[in-house]
Amino acid sequence: MKGDLSKLIDQLAVNRLAEGARIAEVLNGHLDEIARLVDAASACASTQPEALREKLRTQVAAILGSFPALSEERLAQEAAILIGKADVREELDRLRAHIQAARDMMAEGGAIGRRFDFLCQEFNREANTLCSKSADVELTRIGLSLKASIEQLREQVQNIE
Repeated sequence: MKGDLSKLIDQLAVNRLAEGARIAEVLNGHLDEIARLVDAASACASTQPEALREKLRTQVAAILGSFPALSEERLAQEAAILIGKADVREELDRLRAHIQAARDMMAEGGAIGRRFDFLCQEFNREANTLCSKSADVELTRIGLSLKASIEQLREQVQNIE
């Protein structure tokens, strides 16, 4: 009987390791998808300042027709403020740092479930901010896909200690 219990415990340990390896593979797949979406968002975001400038030029031309007293300096200040508010580079940099932190945690092993879950919350914050700053339909679409991938990652993280 004692030998049977020992065998069961050994088999349990083997099964847990195998399950951990499978979950790690799934987590890495989600992290790869998140990294791909961050790269896509970065490419899309690089065109955003010019698109904002062009949109602003069109709107300014219409406004100047109605209110010619607006100074060029004031318009330049407003354009700089709008472009600064729409800049998502900081969020993209943080998302990349979170991806690396997740990979580092997985490499270290051990009981990482709670820390990984907290990291997923940070991923989500950055994705939310990216979506809220987006002035482009494509960037918003990428941001929403990013949020979905992060949620899938988080669901899997719930399965680890």
